[in-house]
Amino acid sequence: MSDPALKAVAQPQSGRPDGEVVGAHGLGKTYAEGRMRTPVFDGLDLSVAAGETVAILGASGAGKSTLLHLLGGLDTPSAGEVYVAGQRMSALSDADRGRLRNRALGFVYQFHHLLPEFTALENVMLPVLLSGADGTDAAARARGLLEGVGLGHRMEHKPGELSGGERQRAAVARALVNRPACVLGDEPTGNLDEKTAATVFELMLELNRAERTSLVLVTHDRSLARRLDRVLELHEGRLREIDPASA
Repeated sequence: MSDPALKAVAQPQSGRPDGEVVGAHGLGKTYAEGRMRTPVFDGLDLSVAAGETVAILGASGAGKSTLLHLLGGLDTPSAGEVYVAGQRMSALSDADRGRLRNRALGFVYQFHHLLPEFTALENVMLPVLLSGADGTDAAARARGLLEGVGLGHRMEHKPGELSGGERQRAAVARALVNRPACVLGDEPTGNLDEKTAATVFELMLELNRAERTSLVLVTHDRSLARRLDRVLELHEGRLREIDPASA
């Protein structure tokens, strides 16, 4: 990829832009082990608007998953701030951060992480129940999403009884069950064959449009990345915007 195809991502130097659902401002992350310090990024900026879809590309080890963990409040930055739904993550207690994650964010990983002892329906219901909602409401929302992802006939099956594509579709439904402001996806189709991956990706885009949920997707698949609103590359600790046509 040639340098002319890249340009710095223009982001505000302070404050939060209107309509931002997830943002990283001046973000830094350094890992320390003994006297050794390994910087991952320094001064990274990212702003994701409501309903926007963003792909993040980058070489293995560039820090893509680390960035997603920081955006999701699963890790703590060494510098800078992460905002989710207008809330500064560093200002929240662990309990409040967990509640915000459950309410405002959905997560889809390369591996589905469904609980093996629960049915597909119970797995999708779980985030709603954790938010304190009534069980009847949780079941209704979960059933609707499972039907929407083509698993209406598989709701009572446990993960071990589902195919890989079915498990990942259930994971997508679980990510959306609380109507989050943003879904963070870490190679969500990376463990699937090409046909199934295309089906799951198409489903994520359809649900993004239907639910008006933002999507930040880490992927190595440039053909999928080109279908999102923006394509960014994590390179030497900074995000650079790429023309989707050249990705």
